[in-house]
Amino acid sequence: MKKKAELTHLDKIYWPDEKITKGDLLEYYSKIAPYILPYLKNRALSMRRNPNGINEPGFFQKDVGDHAPDWLTTAEIHAESTDKMVNYLVVNDVDSLLYAANLGCIEMNPWNSTINKLEYPDYIVMDIDPSPKNTFDDVIEVALTIKDILDRIGIDGYCKTSGSRGLHVYIPFHKKYDYDAARSFAEILASLVTEYLPGLTTLERSLAKRKKNHIYVDFLQNRIAQTLACAYSVRPKPGATVSAPLEWSEVKKGLSPKQFTINNMLDRVKEKGDLFKGVLGKGIDLQKALQQLDALHETKSSQ
Repeated sequence: MKKKAELTHLDKIYWPDEKITKGDLLEYYSKIAPYILPYLKNRALSMRRNPNGINEPGFFQKDVGDHAPDWLTTAEIHAESTDKMVNYLVVNDVDSLLYAANLGCIEMNPWNSTINKLEYPDYIVMDIDPSPKNTFDDVIEVALTIKDILDRIGIDGYCKTSGSRGLHVYIPFHKKYDYDAARSFAEILASLVTEYLPGLTTLERSLAKRKKNHIYVDFLQNRIAQTLACAYSVRPKPGATVSAPLEWSEVKKGLSPKQFTINNMLDRVKEKGDLFKGVLGKGIDLQKALQQLDALHETKSSQ
């Protein structure tokens, strides 16, 4: 018979300045479960653990270990980097979600693809990664440029805060194409963004090498085993911020990721519903989209 997750040390302080406890985190995940679980279901979870709260160093744990309860769903996946099998946790229900959170997983980092079709992601991710010199208004400008390009080629994009300093734009892929195709599309889109915003954006990943006020348009998140905090995930950041799906009308100057926290996200999602559900919907026509991106590039180059 399946057992419930055993919850421990509920009074431990995870956010000292806000006096937010581990118990508060668990209560949040228990209540937000209907909204976050669609973005975790059947996906390997790379566990980022902060068992002593946000002011102590955290660590990533991919293998769930030999002592996990037998009612958990897990998936053995070969890791090319170590040539070993890794037994990943798969969060398919509230108890599994609370099990992960009880281990100190403040943040939930699922794969972009499900365990039954590992090589085929459900979405493309554009990760807008600012330099320390950038303002959040700079990040917003990049997101709106991505939105403008997607609008021009008739593709829906879905934006969320990272819960930290960036924004993420997701594009539905619906397991129709593999990671190589996803990464190629993302790279072309990112390159076009840098053409539109040459003084603000770059494809240079290294902070040391890029100009101090340039934002990295990260297309490399579109690789197998790469992860980002999913929609509705809490982040181990001051204020107990949450990765919050946004209406595009909200993506404008003055927006701040600090607006969305463990204390108000449930009320927000009850009011607005799941703004991110389209991410798991019908995927794009890749060939048509690539042709349209190429046409935009030609137009931009001729100007």
